[in-house]
Amino acid sequence: MTVAHAPFATTEWWRTAVIYQVYPRSFADFGGDGIGDLRGITSRLGHLAALGVDAVWLSPFYRSPQRDAGYDVADYRDVDPLFGTLDDADALIARAHELGLRVLVDLVPNHTSSEHAWFKAALAADPGSPERGRYLFRDGRGSGGELPPNNWTSVFGGPAWTRVPGGQWYLHLFDSSQPDLDWSNPEVRAEIEDVLRFWLRRGVDGFRIDVAHGLVKEAGLPDWHGTVTMVDGSDAGAPEDGQSPAFGSGPMFDQDGVHDIYRSWRRVLDEFDADGEHRSRALVAEAWVEPLSRLARYVRDDEMQQAFNFSFLTARWDAAAYRAVITESLEALDAVGAPATWVLSNHDVVRHPSRFGLPEPGVRPNGIFATDPQPDEALGLQRARAATLLMLALPGSAYVYQGEELGLPEHTTLPDEVREDPSYFRTEHLEAGRDGCRVPIPWEAAKPGFGFSPTGKTWLPQPAAWAAYAADAQDGVKGSTLELYRAALRLRREHGFGGAGIEWVEGLGADVVAFRSFTEAGSVVVVANLGSEPVRLPEGSLLLTSSDEAQEGTLPGNTTAWLAV
Repeated sequence: MTVAHAPFATTEWWRTAVIYQVYPRSFADFGGDGIGDLRGITSRLGHLAALGVDAVWLSPFYRSPQRDAGYDVADYRDVDPLFGTLDDADALIARAHELGLRVLVDLVPNHTSSEHAWFKAALAADPGSPERGRYLFRDGRGSGGELPPNNWTSVFGGPAWTRVPGGQWYLHLFDSSQPDLDWSNPEVRAEIEDVLRFWLRRGVDGFRIDVAHGLVKEAGLPDWHGTVTMVDGSDAGAPEDGQSPAFGSGPMFDQDGVHDIYRSWRRVLDEFDADGEHRSRALVAEAWVEPLSRLARYVRDDEMQQAFNFSFLTARWDAAAYRAVITESLEALDAVGAPATWVLSNHDVVRHPSRFGLPEPGVRPNGIFATDPQPDEALGLQRARAATLLMLALPGSAYVYQGEELGLPEHTTLPDEVREDPSYFRTEHLEAGRDGCRVPIPWEAAKPGFGFSPTGKTWLPQPAAWAAYAADAQDGVKGSTLELYRAALRLRREHGFGGAGIEWVEGLGADVVAFRSFTEAGSVVVVANLGSEPVRLPEGSLLLTSSDEAQEGTLPGNTTAWLAV
């Protein structure tokens, strides 16, 4: 047995928390227009408290033209009328705290909306003006400036530059409606720090930082011959400039200058913590960065508290791959004293029950068309449940994307005419995009719209088969995915898995990931069988829970069990 991680004691909630991601427009609609809102979220917070999570992360609800579902922010200090008001946000935060839930909000600092007052002022100003200095405006190349300043492409597809009247170009790593800010400008830094304080004063417990690795670009904005895909940030095609393919590589990502920004943000958060030794507010980096040793730089003691572990999310359905990424994650993050994070789904990727049901399980397409190979729904759900039990037993913090506690698959047959994801349009319909993982979730099987809205309206259509996945159809039903999550989260808390030390258990087969978890509550062995054939369980063990029905002394394929020993 090889020790992978030593146990640790902590009073800092974010080290072991299970955090539930709410995508506001698809969680619950109170107003009846078919789009989720803040009052709808507040009305369903009891579901999250009963589920057993520790915190809620809210995707953007700021004032926005919604060209990229709110990740194009026009006003960081206001709520978009689509979702409600600032009073509604205050009520949501207060109710969450009453239920013992902490609240994280999304912050989008890499870019604003083109409707932001700053960008409107920039368009009205002259080249070289202070207004344009807040963004990355540059003169074009060519005899008349008719060519973009460099060859970068947008993450959403197409060029990363748009020309404005007068001849200059502005950079947008995402949609043309999302101009990148220039983080070398002190005014930009001061503005976003003030935004942090605005929401901290309203009681939020932290921030998830969108595109955290992208704020600083290499000086001179040099050409680069790689491209970055939407789903996982990895290079598509071999670079010609000697750079090795890696997540977040290129002169627009993971530049050393981002760390000074986050150290200053950490000082802002510390202003709001009464006890600096046991900090209660947290920053979470969305940073598509590899190797994990570079990701660990974002969570050094004076920077952020957490960084999403996308290496775990993107791991294939393979025991050796899982064991390698778990080991590397724990070693890299232990080295800087930070907790590992584990996540299987979010608003940007195909839901993991569908990824694991594809002919090549674990591949990461940017959406699935009805004409694409379809996932095996039953097999995908079986593997998803097994992956969830493996994830929730690991030391550190875990993230749950809304609806995964119901076992929701991707909506893979959306009509093209209802799609809204800009990546679908900017790739000229080559990629289905992310709408399939953003469909409003089902609450009540017998109601129109499955109870998402009092009118039955939903901004994206739900599959009829989702009636079987509705929360009320699973509530109290033995063996349902909802009850599996509730039991697993309760046991995770009772056994202290988040702060546990683990050591690998050998000898159970090449398709098995197994480890012993050591906690104050005792020793638990976690066995995940990723193969198709049953394996023998350790003798003398007592089954605590399993993702599928375990047989007498054996564990079926595509199943995870927690065993008391």
